[in-house]
Amino acid sequence: MGIEVYNQQNAISDDPYILVLKLYEGIIKYLSFVKSAMEDGEIEKKFTYINKSIAIFDELRNVLDFDGGEVAYYLDGLYLYQIETLFSAGIDDNINAVNQVMKVTQGLIDAWKEETGL
Repeated sequence: MGIEVYNQQNAISDDPYILVLKLYEGIIKYLSFVKSAMEDGEIEKKFTYINKSIAIFDELRNVLDFDGGEVAYYLDGLYLYQIETLFSAGIDDNINAVNQVMKVTQGLIDAWKEETGL
């Protein structure tokens, strides 16, 4: 569902490295919408974009290669923690928690770019 949700907004690439980057960027985009919805008191929009962000994290978890080493297990835990943080942030209207998830995701983007040379 995560890839499908994001592809409705952006063109897909055949390059899996670019696709992962686009997914991370999609999370950042949706979380900026979450923050705006929180500031404007738009509950339905807030949860719509939280759910889209969570769907992307879920999809990233689904494609992890656990036979490839410890990094997959680390990322799985990290993604799961971000999902839990977003659930709580939505309930509590905690913009700081959303900012923290955005910061972690930006770190993932930076690391991914460095690792893949994108």
